Amino acid sequence: MGLKTITREFEGFLEDRKSRFLAHLVPFDRFEQRLEELRKEHRKAAHIVTAHRRLLDDDRIEESGKDDGEPAGTSGMPTLRVLQGAELINCAVLIVRYFGGTKLGGGGLARAYSGAAQDAINAADLVPFQKVLTRTVKAGFSAGSELEKRIETLGLTVVSRDFTEDGVSLTVEGPEDALADL
Repeated sequence: MGLKTITREFEGFLEDRKSRFLAHLVPFDRFEQRLEELRKEHRKAAHIVTAHRRLLDDDRIEESGKDDGEPAGTSGMPTLRVLQGAELINCAVLIVRYFGGTKLGGGGLARAYSGAAQDAINAADLVPFQKVLTRTVKAGFSAGSELEKRIETLGLTVVSRDFTEDGVSLTVEGPEDALADL
């Protein structure tokens, strides 16, 4: 599975029969906050359609597409399918629609929303997704500095250090494969 993700926000745009679709591709941890910001920023927008995908702790993928008042199945699900097709994980697309006065129909809406989402993805710097885990490792005082060097070499982060009478206990965070090498 070649999942990809993003590290910052990217934007896309599509216009169809004077309706404007402003797409925002954001990391999942910014999803709720960004939705709130967009609702305040675009008070006159007709709809803000959302879709997201994220990996849960048990390795299941949670995903959803919300139509936000558009006819059922014409916006949220087509947008979600674009995320799925791009193999994106831990990110969301929020699409602000300004109605242009002409109804687009079900197919037109699906093409417009998925087109705006694809435009944002095309503008994005996609990076390979790596699951980040936390592990605790222990070492005696004499081996502690060697362990810290190994952790640094593997590109892992020390979250906490606890010193005991036997040595040190380190809580380490990083990509799953780097932790396996530790």
